[in-house]
Amino acid sequence: MPIDSELAAFVAAQTSVFFATASLSGQPYVQHRGGPPGFLRVLDERTLAFADFAGNRQYITVGNLSENPKAQLLLLDYVQRRRVKIWGEARVVENDAELIADLVPSGYEARAEQAIVFAVSAWDSNGRQH
Repeated sequence: MPIDSELAAFVAAQTSVFFATASLSGQPYVQHRGGPPGFLRVLDERTLAFADFAGNRQYITVGNLSENPKAQLLLLDYVQRRRVKIWGEARVVENDAELIADLVPSGYEARAEQAIVFAVSAWDSNGRQH
Protein backbone atom coordinates (compact mmCIF):
# COMPACT_ATOMS: atom_id res chain seq x y z
CA MET A 1 0.00 0.00 0.00
CA PRO A 2 1.65 3.27 -1.05
CA ILE A 3 2.02 6.26 1.24
CA ASP A 4 -0.92 8.54 0.53
CA SER A 5 -1.21 12.27 1.25
CA GLU A 6 -2.96 11.70 4.60
CA LEU A 7 -0.21 9.40 5.85
CA ALA A 8 2.48 11.75 4.51
CA ALA A 9 0.96 14.64 6.50
CA PHE A 10 0.77 12.48 9.64
CA VAL A 11 4.41 11.42 9.24
CA ALA A 12 5.55 15.02 8.73
CA ALA A 13 3.92 16.10 12.00
CA GLN A 14 5.57 13.44 14.17
CA THR A 15 8.21 14.25 16.78
CA SER A 16 8.53 10.68 18.00
CA VAL A 17 8.59 7.19 16.54
CA PHE A 18 9.19 3.71 17.94
CA PHE A 19 11.46 1.67 15.67
CA ALA A 20 11.29 -2.12 16.00
CA THR A 21 13.88 -4.52 14.63
CA ALA A 22 14.88 -8.10 15.33
CA SER A 23 18.14 -9.99 15.23
CA LEU A 24 18.65 -12.89 12.83
CA SER A 25 17.59 -15.27 15.63
CA GLY A 26 14.38 -13.26 16.17
CA GLN A 27 15.30 -11.38 19.35
CA PRO A 28 13.14 -8.21 19.18
CA TYR A 29 14.32 -4.72 20.02
CA VAL A 30 12.36 -1.46 20.11
CA GLN A 31 14.01 1.92 20.25
CA HIS A 32 12.58 5.43 20.41
CA ARG A 33 13.72 7.92 17.80
CA GLY A 34 12.70 11.55 17.86
CA GLY A 35 13.31 15.06 16.68
CA PRO A 36 11.46 18.13 15.52
CA PRO A 37 8.43 17.73 13.26
CA GLY A 38 9.66 16.54 9.89
CA PHE A 39 12.61 14.52 11.20
CA LEU A 40 10.91 11.45 9.68
CA ARG A 41 10.68 12.14 5.95
CA VAL A 42 8.64 10.73 3.12
CA LEU A 43 11.05 10.34 0.19
CA ASP A 44 8.49 8.85 -2.19
CA GLU A 45 5.28 6.81 -2.06
CA ARG A 46 7.14 3.74 -0.78
CA THR A 47 10.08 5.15 1.18
CA LEU A 48 10.64 6.89 4.53
CA ALA A 49 13.98 8.00 5.95
CA PHE A 50 15.53 9.78 8.89
CA ALA A 51 18.97 10.89 10.00
CA ASP A 52 20.37 8.58 12.65
CA PHE A 53 21.95 10.77 15.31
CA ALA A 54 24.75 9.89 17.70
CA GLY A 55 23.23 8.39 20.83
CA ASN A 56 23.95 5.77 23.45
CA ARG A 57 26.47 3.92 21.28
CA GLN A 58 24.86 0.54 21.79
CA TYR A 59 24.11 0.16 18.06
CA ILE A 60 21.60 -2.64 18.68
CA THR A 61 19.24 -1.42 15.95
CA VAL A 62 22.10 -1.04 13.46
CA GLY A 63 23.37 -4.50 14.40
CA ASN A 64 19.94 -6.03 13.94
CA LEU A 65 19.55 -4.39 10.53
CA SER A 66 22.91 -5.79 9.43
CA GLU A 67 21.45 -9.29 10.00
CA ASN A 68 17.74 -8.81 9.33
CA PRO A 69 16.22 -5.89 7.39
CA LYS A 70 12.64 -6.55 8.57
CA ALA A 71 11.43 -3.63 10.68
CA GLN A 72 8.36 -1.80 11.90
CA LEU A 73 7.60 1.79 12.83
CA LEU A 74 4.94 2.77 15.35
CA LEU A 75 3.79 6.39 15.23
CA LEU A 76 1.53 7.64 18.03
CA ASP A 77 -0.48 10.84 18.22
CA TYR A 78 -1.65 10.91 21.83
CA VAL A 79 -3.74 14.07 21.43
CA GLN A 80 -5.72 12.83 18.41
CA ARG A 81 -5.62 9.23 19.70
CA ARG A 82 -4.32 7.88 16.41
CA ARG A 83 -1.78 5.12 15.83
CA VAL A 84 -0.04 4.21 12.60
CA LYS A 85 1.91 0.98 12.17
CA ILE A 86 4.28 0.72 9.23
CA TRP A 87 5.90 -2.55 8.12
CA GLY A 88 8.83 -2.91 5.79
CA GLU A 89 12.56 -3.28 5.47
CA ALA A 90 15.13 -0.81 6.70
CA ARG A 91 18.75 -0.28 5.82
CA VAL A 92 21.55 1.84 7.19
CA VAL A 93 23.09 4.27 4.70
CA GLU A 94 26.59 5.45 5.51
CA ASN A 95 28.90 7.60 3.41
CA ASP A 96 26.11 9.48 1.61
CA ALA A 97 26.77 12.99 2.90
CA GLU A 98 24.14 14.57 0.65
CA LEU A 99 21.31 12.27 1.81
CA ILE A 100 22.32 12.55 5.47
CA ALA A 101 22.55 16.36 5.29
CA ASP A 102 19.15 16.51 3.59
CA LEU A 103 17.58 14.47 6.39
CA VAL A 104 18.91 16.61 9.26
CA PRO A 105 16.11 19.03 10.22
CA SER A 106 16.98 22.68 9.66
CA GLY A 107 18.52 24.24 12.75
CA TYR A 108 18.66 20.94 14.64
CA GLU A 109 21.93 20.70 16.54
CA ALA A 110 22.84 17.04 16.66
CA ARG A 111 25.47 14.96 14.89
CA ALA A 112 24.07 12.58 12.29
CA GLU A 113 26.07 9.37 12.01
CA GLN A 114 24.17 7.85 9.09
CA ALA A 115 20.70 7.60 7.57
CA ILE A 116 18.03 4.96 8.03
CA VAL A 117 16.03 4.32 4.85
CA PHE A 118 12.78 2.43 5.32
CA ALA A 119 11.07 0.67 2.37
CA VAL A 120 7.36 0.53 3.21
CA SER A 121 5.57 -2.72 2.39
CA ALA A 122 2.33 -2.05 4.32
CA TRP A 123 0.79 0.30 6.84
CA ASP A 124 -2.34 0.51 8.95
CA SER A 125 -3.99 3.26 10.94
CA ASN A 126 -5.99 2.63 14.10
CA GLY A 127 -8.85 4.87 15.11
CA ARG A 128 -9.73 6.57 18.37
CA GLN A 129 -11.59 3.71 20.03
CA HIS A 130 -9.04 3.00 22.81
